[in-house]
Order: sequence, then structure tokens, then C-alpha cells
Amino acid sequence: MPKAGKDKQQRGIQSVEVSGRLLQALAFARHPLGLSELAAGADLTSAQAFTYLVSLVKLGLVKRDYLSGNYEPGPLSLRLGLLHLEHQPAYRIAVPHVTRLAEQLGHSVAICAPGLNGPTIVRYEHGGFPLHVNLHIGTVMSLQMTATGRVFCAFSKAEALQTMLAQQLDNSGTHPSPAISGLMSDPAFEKNLAAIREHGMERGINAPSPGISSLCAPVFDAKNLLCLTLTVIASSGDIDVSWDGGTAESLRKTAATISRELSAYLSEAA
Repeated sequence: MPKAGKDKQQRGIQSVEVSGRLLQALAFARHPLGLSELAAGADLTSAQAFTYLVSLVKLGLVKRDYLSGNYEPGPLSLRLGLLHLEHQPAYRIAVPHVTRLAEQLGHSVAICAPGLNGPTIVRYEHGGFPLHVNLHIGTVMSLQMTATGRVFCAFSKAEALQTMLAQQLDNSGTHPSPAISGLMSDPAFEKNLAAIREHGMERGINAPSPGISSLCAPVFDAKNLLCLTLTVIASSGDIDVSWDGGTAESLRKTAATISRELSAYLSEAA
């Protein structure tokens, strides 16, 4: 029996690969897609796409809003994504520290990871009083308008940052975030980024949501590359956002501890 070489292409199932194109089109979109949009994204006719989508909906990989008729990732897709995330060392190390930080401060804390469309919430620990903001797992943070986004701008590699900026511009519709296309060449914004690097964190005061303030700090891996951010979020009257205040100190210590433990883990695994 002939041995299969490493480079020999293995035969797959075409229908599964076509379904994967539909899922990929959904993954690249930041909003639900109609049948014709989804079919175009997967290079299929609407009739072909509909047949595959019936099965994907039955499996829970895709969900259909029966009022609008649009499609979006389903509950099984979310579970698979979270399962993948839970196996990432940075996430595993960060979660218990973030849970303790939320309990200690009495404020909510979000873990964000880099995503195709921008910084994306992958864990949200609730603390203190409920906040009137629509933040949840999967929320993509604006690179310009949020403290989390600006921390990514300050510490991300240029190539990754430009990809996220391009996606946010492409997905901004008819109301793009002001000057986002030339964001990194704006002297005032670059001055803000230099201040973030100096403080080791960023803050948002009553912005982007009135009455809500936040502090955000980066987490680095063994190569000193940004892999996560931690954002403490609370009502403006309840959170101390001073650079040398108790909230900032606890956040810095937590981010530094996660970075240190991650570096040690990756060094041992190498």
C-alpha cells in the first residue's frame, strides 16, 4: 500500500468545503447578512446558498432571524469559538486574575483579544452595579473611540493595526468614525498614543458612553507583543480613573502578573 506523502493533497468532501465558505463569509462580517449578500460572499447563487444554510441552521452553526430573514453565526459556532479560546495560554492564565480583580474593585472587567475587525471582548466579568452599556462577548471595540482601542493602537504591530483599521473603515457604512482612515498619521492622535505608552494604560472618561468611564492596560507575551487587554469599566461616579489611583494600581499589577506568568509558561513550553 503506497504511503501518503506529507505534501499529498487529501480528498475532502466538497459540500463541507462549500459550507465552510458560507461560514467564512459570516465570520468576516460584523453584522447579520441577507441571503443574497451571503451567497455573493461565498461565490454561490442564492438558491445554492439557501440549501446549505438550511443544514447549517439545523446544526446550530448558523442562526436565522425570522423577522429580518438575515443570517448570523449560531450557538454552536459560538461554543466552538469559545472552546478554541479556552485553550489559548494567555486566556487561561488571565481569567482567574481578572475574576479576582473584578471582585476586588467591585467593577466590571473585560478581556479583549485582537480580532480581524478590531479588539474583541472574549470575557466579561460583571462587578458592581449593572451598567447601561451593550458590552458582551463578541463586542468589537472602536480603535479610535474607546480606551481599549487606543491601547491596541499604542502597542500593536503596524501590520496588524492597519488590518484592523481597514476593517473598521470598511464596516463603518455611511457614517465612518471621523478621520479613521488617516488615524495613525494624525499628530494629535500620535501624541495621545505616546502618553498611553508613558502611563502604561489608557482611560476613557464619560466616553464613548456618557456616564461610563474606564481604564485599560495591555498584557504582553514572552516576545513583548500585545496579546490581550484588560479594561475596568464602571459608572463615572464610582470609578477612580486617576493615573496613580487604586484602580490603576490594581489594574497595572494584574496585567503585569498575567504577562509574567504567560512569559514563564511560554518559555517552559519552548
